[in-house]
Amino acid sequence: MGKANVWLRVLSLMILSASLHVPSRAQESRSLGLQTLVQPDLNLMPVPASVQLGGGSMRIDPGFTVFLTGHTDALLSGAAGRFMDRLAKQTGLLMTTNPVSARTPIMVVRVDHDSKPVQELGEDESYALEVSSNGATLTAPNDLGALHGLQTFLQLVSVSPDGFAAPAVIIKDTPRFPWRGLMIDAARHFIPLEVLRRNIDGMEAVKMNVFHWHLSENQGFRVESRKFPKLHEMGSNGLYYTQDEIRGLIAYARERGIRVVPEFDLPGHSTAWFVGHPEFASAPGPFTIERRWGIFDPAFDPTNEKVYKFLDEFIAEMAKLFPDHFFHVGGDEVNGKAWGANPKIQEFIRAHDLKGNAGLQLYFNKKLQGIVSKHGKSMVGWDEVLDPTLPKDIVIQSWRGQASLAEAAKQGYRGILSNGYYLDLGWSAARHYAVDPLGDAAAGLSPEEKQRILGGESCMWSEYVNAENIDSRIWPRNAAIAERLWSPQEVRDPAWMYARMHVLSAQLEWLGLTHQHNYTRMLHRIAGAASAEEFNALRTLADVVEPVKDYTREQTATEPATSDTALNRVVDAIPLESRVGREFGEMVDKYVASSCHDAGLGAMIRAQLVAWRDNDAKFRPLEQRSYLVKEVAATSLDLAEVASAGLAALDALEHGGNTDEAWKAQQSAVVQQAQRPKGQLLLMPAAAIQKLIDAASAGGSCAAPRQ
Repeated sequence: MGKANVWLRVLSLMILSASLHVPSRAQESRSLGLQTLVQPDLNLMPVPASVQLGGGSMRIDPGFTVFLTGHTDALLSGAAGRFMDRLAKQTGLLMTTNPVSARTPIMVVRVDHDSKPVQELGEDESYALEVSSNGATLTAPNDLGALHGLQTFLQLVSVSPDGFAAPAVIIKDTPRFPWRGLMIDAARHFIPLEVLRRNIDGMEAVKMNVFHWHLSENQGFRVESRKFPKLHEMGSNGLYYTQDEIRGLIAYARERGIRVVPEFDLPGHSTAWFVGHPEFASAPGPFTIERRWGIFDPAFDPTNEKVYKFLDEFIAEMAKLFPDHFFHVGGDEVNGKAWGANPKIQEFIRAHDLKGNAGLQLYFNKKLQGIVSKHGKSMVGWDEVLDPTLPKDIVIQSWRGQASLAEAAKQGYRGILSNGYYLDLGWSAARHYAVDPLGDAAAGLSPEEKQRILGGESCMWSEYVNAENIDSRIWPRNAAIAERLWSPQEVRDPAWMYARMHVLSAQLEWLGLTHQHNYTRMLHRIAGAASAEEFNALRTLADVVEPVKDYTREQTATEPATSDTALNRVVDAIPLESRVGREFGEMVDKYVASSCHDAGLGAMIRAQLVAWRDNDAKFRPLEQRSYLVKEVAATSLDLAEVASAGLAALDALEHGGNTDEAWKAQQSAVVQQAQRPKGQLLLMPAAAIQKLIDAASAGGSCAAPRQ
């Protein structure tokens, strides 16, 4: 029997009286403005709706335990057990199962009633958490709020001079939006169940509540269908989830307060469907699973009535497998070429007075919506499915932006935002953080229309991810999106966000996420039998580069990537955002803002530039032994040269020198060369070094006096 199960057996024997409730210390507390929470012992992410900081702290020792009172059920008991296991890992303490002494602080969890058997959109997720030196009380209307409160308490616990402790605090919390999702594309690259589970654990930690599971694509059909076995047998290369595995993952997510919404993309993005069932396609087969990336021609034939009978039976099967009320049908990026090339389909369009291919897709969507509704589900689709003639119970997922989302809301449709939350684009956490479902065009909606904006979803499309590097493409940046969807709208300071996100990033590794660990492992594989100095030189370079952004990886590839392409290069190993590069940029900004008079900052910048300048010499021996290292040799040289340009700028700033236009042009040319992508990498310190050059040039705000 595991530790968690021992705890549950102990907990099940204990019923706590009201006398164990921790007394309120509101009279000793001081109310904190949200932005003043930036202190080591309150690295909470997402930021709660309301926080009052009290005096003192609650000590966490091996006798610490959780008592459940009020309503209890298997979901809550399981959460308490996982909480104790996580706390033990986080602190390294050997938690005991012996009864606690009267002097040992405890946590009391009081829940009024259970949540719905099948989790529903809009259930109450609020909680209140009170911590004092005497103990802690967590209260919630139902299990969902209690799950969130337990995660908040774990974030409060940190090491102190006297041991591990949680600060005295009163938190009242509730989410801003009811739909806070993460979409993982398991179709382009198959993502194993253990990877999905650890990412669901990460979602729980940051209070996300919808796992959107993208399950069919041109590159694969990933679900066992007992009704139509050729779908997975012929359309998956043997990489699919059995129905029992799916039920297991749904239960796993449910235990963590997370709904599972499946997506089967149609009528486009559908090549894998037709490998086993070419009779439903708009063009004659045979079809093979697509290996390349992009938008392809195959699409369902909306004029074939047998298509709707097939989809009726298939959706009936999937509706029983996936209990959530929402069923995603994709509906995006149908290029219409297969329809345009089929005379029968074009004649159908004319005979039914449809408005071209767009009208044909609307015809298909109406039939599909009726099928989805017949089986007790609400249809979700990407922007392209929006049409005012469809029933109002559908949900629009916007990849186009707030304008599209706002238009849907004005027409009476509910919507969720994903534009701005595409994690695979490689944007910084700050850029994602600045995007708000109720920002831009949606800001002008009426209060009633704003209620139709349910929230948002981050998206992890999987052209360039696999089981090894997917965590680093999601985390920790996904936490910034989770905060945008949970916390009050006025929580917006990116510097404060980054400070808390880096603490959370380390905590997420205790859940089994590998975003930090696998980065190092992949670099070791790239380096091979490297000395410590050589490996450190590779790591120094890797720490300051990022992959090219948006979808330029396809444009900068020396040969087209496919689903068979190995993801073992430096561009695959590095995080999508360079912490070292960002923090160097912040340091330069502060230095320039001080009119280059902050000698301490100047010394730190100089030390970093010297290290980068000298790194290439240590890197060169490794280049000769690894083809994966050789690919980034030009970037290593760029780092050395741009660092030398930065040092020249510092010399000019500190000691005066030749900083005329010719000097500036010469140094800027070095930076421009370094900023050109090589090996599909971007050298992140280059822009900050250009700021030093600008500051040192004649007429610059920090320019040394002309001699």
